Amino acid sequence: MMHVAAEPSERHKVSDTFREAAAAGLTVCRTWAFSDGGDRALQMSPGAYNEPVFQALDFVISEAKKYGIRLILSLSNNYKDFGGRSQYVNWARGAGVPINGDDDFYTNQVIKGYYMNHVKRVLTRMNTVNGVAYKDDPTIMAWELMNEPRCQIDYSGKTLNGWVEEMASYVKSIDSNHLLEIGMEGFYGDSNPDRKQYNPGYQVGTDFIANNLIKEIDFATIHAYPDIWLSGQDDNSQMGFMQRWMTSHWTDSRTILKKPMVFSEFGKSSKDAGYSINARDSFLNAIYMNIYNFARSGGGIGGGLVWQIMGEGMESYDDGYSIVLNQNPSTNAVIARQSTQMKALERTMITRTNRV
Repeated sequence: MMHVAAEPSERHKVSDTFREAAAAGLTVCRTWAFSDGGDRALQMSPGAYNEPVFQALDFVISEAKKYGIRLILSLSNNYKDFGGRSQYVNWARGAGVPINGDDDFYTNQVIKGYYMNHVKRVLTRMNTVNGVAYKDDPTIMAWELMNEPRCQIDYSGKTLNGWVEEMASYVKSIDSNHLLEIGMEGFYGDSNPDRKQYNPGYQVGTDFIANNLIKEIDFATIHAYPDIWLSGQDDNSQMGFMQRWMTSHWTDSRTILKKPMVFSEFGKSSKDAGYSINARDSFLNAIYMNIYNFARSGGGIGGGLVWQIMGEGMESYDDGYSIVLNQNPSTNAVIARQSTQMKALERTMITRTNRV
């Protein structure tokens, strides 16, 4: 969103995307509050920011409010897309800091300082469109520490756990008004060995239970891409994995974490062999049905965010998972139906609570 809005002549695409999403009943958008180095960078170098790009993010936030959409803003990326961990590490290396590899992001004091400076700069930003500081803006629903953090040098999840504890506490010291989540995919680690059976055959250095038990973390997240994680397996096997993945995390969120869970990334890629819009619609419908049934039977799940909604003219950002709602009426219908059902369920639950 911010990257597109950085070009003023392209901002209508952001507005169109929000308009179409709102028309389909969507109420939450997760998007990036980072772009480190490279094209249209928000942070050009440690502590040096591109004001026109920051104003683009200001615009995104103000437009979201206009269409009744709340935002989850991610503060960094595990991957090299838009900079991410590797850019922070390269900045430190360029400054003469001894570096072993990208996983130093989680432990090196200089790199952690770069990240914390970015957190402070974003959270205390005064929006030039509406005059509200980000940390005081109710349009922002939550902050995300990092998109899909992973740590190759420590698969137990302990290294990442230390980083989350430190950074979550820092975020809350600046902004205690907003929710906070990590950005995790949901891989289980060493704290609950029996849960590793639900991983797709490997670990990535996170621990869904231990990481999300950190008190400053307000809700848990999971992502799932069985078409990537279980590449080569048939649709039935992949869907069986999804059932187990969703059920185990929903159960753990309710019984162990005692925090809500959001399924914050899922989709089906058009680049896969045998892809069709009908197959994608069926996949999304199955995920949505699970989310609805979990919410209806015991709560504990906050909803699902499909990856990823885009507007017309944003094809250059298509990673295979993009959905342009006005070009995909059948998928739009699947999403709108889920939105309607979840809103109806919310009203029903509120009514029951009031009666009690």
